[in-house]
Amino acid sequence: MTDLRTPPAPVASASGPTPQTPRSARSVLAAITAATIPVAGLWSISSLDITPSEFVDNWPHVTRFFERAMPIEFPGMGEIVTLTLLTLAIVVCGTMLAAVLSVPVALLAARNVGTGRLSVLLGRFLGLYSRAAPDIVLALVFASVLGNGPLPGILALGIHSVGMVSKLFAEAIEQIDEGPRRALRAAGAGPAQEFFSGILPQVTPSWIAAVLHRSDINLRASAILGFVGVGGLGDLLDKYLGTLDYGAAIGVALILFLLCLVFEVLSSALRRSILAPAQSSPGIRRSAEGPADPRRRPWTSARIRGHVFAWSAVAVVAGSLWTAAGQAHTSGVGFWANAGYAWGRMWPPALSETTQGKIGPALLETVQIALAATLLSLVPALVLGVLSARNVTPHPVVRTVSRGILVSVRAIPELILALLFIIMTGMGSAAGALALAVGGIGLLGRLAADSIEEVPPGPERALRAAGASRTQVFAAATFPLSLPALVSHTFYLFDSNLRGAVILGIVGGGGIGFMLLRAQSGDQHEMTALLLCILALITVVEFLAMAARRAFR
Repeated sequence: MTDLRTPPAPVASASGPTPQTPRSARSVLAAITAATIPVAGLWSISSLDITPSEFVDNWPHVTRFFERAMPIEFPGMGEIVTLTLLTLAIVVCGTMLAAVLSVPVALLAARNVGTGRLSVLLGRFLGLYSRAAPDIVLALVFASVLGNGPLPGILALGIHSVGMVSKLFAEAIEQIDEGPRRALRAAGAGPAQEFFSGILPQVTPSWIAAVLHRSDINLRASAILGFVGVGGLGDLLDKYLGTLDYGAAIGVALILFLLCLVFEVLSSALRRSILAPAQSSPGIRRSAEGPADPRRRPWTSARIRGHVFAWSAVAVVAGSLWTAAGQAHTSGVGFWANAGYAWGRMWPPALSETTQGKIGPALLETVQIALAATLLSLVPALVLGVLSARNVTPHPVVRTVSRGILVSVRAIPELILALLFIIMTGMGSAAGALALAVGGIGLLGRLAADSIEEVPPGPERALRAAGASRTQVFAAATFPLSLPALVSHTFYLFDSNLRGAVILGIVGGGGIGFMLLRAQSGDQHEMTALLLCILALITVVEFLAMAARRAFR
């Protein structure tokens, strides 16, 4: 039987052994990380005063709120359709902007395509800092130059999304089969021909899947962008909350939830249909010669689906551009004058003496919110992820119910969760942490299920052939093999929660986000300084997470 505990000895290359972190040092780092994260999370939960008794004591506030909010009111059908189309247009245009910009960034960041170490560092730098600034902060900056309307939201979502899409795209490029590229290069092809004929056909399914996944995230983010004048359903929700019309606000929140749920289901189905043929068919790894005559390819069901998807995507993007352009209130006439005026208001960065004493505790509180949310999400997400995995849970009803819970939870925008917990616990960091924790269950649970299903089946089959029970197979093979991916996903959730803590702070979730909101409406030199502090914090956390992920490989 294969020994699952002892890794094979590394093979030295002709130029000597490959430099690696010593196994003992990595084991020590992994143990320290595994012990530090839970302790830090428990400390954060205690510091934020998140206790079960708080829910019991504050439950009457929730019942009184819903009594005041009844009956639930919905906008007119015409207004619902118009605002829903505008929200989708902002999301689609922003995501497509990210899809286009991510291609050159990913090519720079991919080790097997970039022109050297400097190229890789530049690509990763661009990816890191494009996703470091929260999208709502970018929207505030663009709104100060372009005014209110969909364009600031499109630019904010597009630039912020480049980091995630380019990272996933670069990882897909690094995993391609190099055979087609070598064949093209031997035939005298140039770099452009290598990319379009040797790389792009292999990574297109992964690129589309990453874009669809990001569009889910952007749809939920569009709800909170409405609070800064971007437009759409989030703008209407902000209007009703500002006038204390809670019945109408609940109606808009329900529309947002249903929209996110439908979008999540559709994009998940599309991702499965795109990735499944790519993973099972050798077509994406065919030789550089390709088919003899593409014009004679039969119209199979897969080819028909591909054409329908492509032309539908073109129609959706064209319709979104038309809708967003019709709602835009910005012209290019005064752009440079507005940009100069906004630059003068925001630069140089400066902090008042009062803010200097508050920024350290605010940054610490933001980190505590992210840590507490990650730890609170971890156990329920792993349980639901295990129950959703086909190779662990054989009963289809259990898998369907578990995945349904994950999809439903993930479809709730964090803004709505934050408002619900603010009603329950009051404004502050506890509400932000609980909102992120509930939302994180859906994200981490789905990633965990996918990672568990993708483990190599060989060790599982060997243990089953030796008579091991399902529990023994999971404990000895499935879980250890999926552990590096689970650790990586957990750090990804913490990284996402850190940005989410900044965003929810703007609507009363505590941390440095609340300071950003006050600075935006007052001293914008201070807002710039706070933004730079957030970028520095996220950079430090990013490098610590990278080191911890390497320890578990």
